[in-house]
Amino acid sequence: MNISALLIIPMAFVCEFMDSSLGMGYGTILAPILLLMGYEPLQIVPAILMSEFVTGFSAAFFHHSLNNVDFRRGSRDTKVALALSVFSAIGVIIAVFLAVKLPLKVLKIWIGLIIIIMGIIILAMLNRVPRFTWRKILVLGSIASFNKGISGGGYGPLVMGGQILSGIGVKNAVGITSLAESVTCFVGILMYFFLKSKVDWTLAPWLMAGAILSVPFAAHTLKAIPEKKVKFIVAIAILILGVLAINKILNK
Repeated sequence: MNISALLIIPMAFVCEFMDSSLGMGYGTILAPILLLMGYEPLQIVPAILMSEFVTGFSAAFFHHSLNNVDFRRGSRDTKVALALSVFSAIGVIIAVFLAVKLPLKVLKIWIGLIIIIMGIIILAMLNRVPRFTWRKILVLGSIASFNKGISGGGYGPLVMGGQILSGIGVKNAVGITSLAESVTCFVGILMYFFLKSKVDWTLAPWLMAGAILSVPFAAHTLKAIPEKKVKFIVAIAILILGVLAINKILNK
């Protein structure tokens, strides 16, 4: 095991703990750190997709078992997760096809602004429960998965924010995001296998090793925190990640 791997495992643990307890942060934080460590995008993005495919299903299982979310057959949470998965799959397929062909600076700034605006709205509506609508969930799911397939991050803040603003409970939204993101990542992996025979997967085992260890701790942490506090923390995290995303693009 080299020095780089020794650093990657705890980083993946911390980022996945945040992702599995708040529904966001893994790829959004980890991707730029790995870039700074000298890894190439086609090493980073597929490896993140692979590790989140595994941890997403694991997180969904633990959140369901602890009643953070209800994935029983026919439940609203199950229907939302399935709908997000379908629209997310479409978005990520388009993203992988375009990943090496389009200048996406403006798109990413726009996505960062959407994330910030959603964080502000969630804070403003902290004591209110918005009316549930499918349209907001599906539109944001498609946009989020497009960004995921291109950059490896940005899915969680958009999908979490979209669900909360669409009337989904914040703890339910975390579990739903984990499951839908796992399906999205699986589709992205298949597309990279199909389109990029020279993709480097050597980062994937180290990311999975660190990330999978954090999932049970994250699920129990979410269970223990009151819903309103989780909503506040999620709103602040969305704001921070949105600002970081825009700052990253503007300073390239």
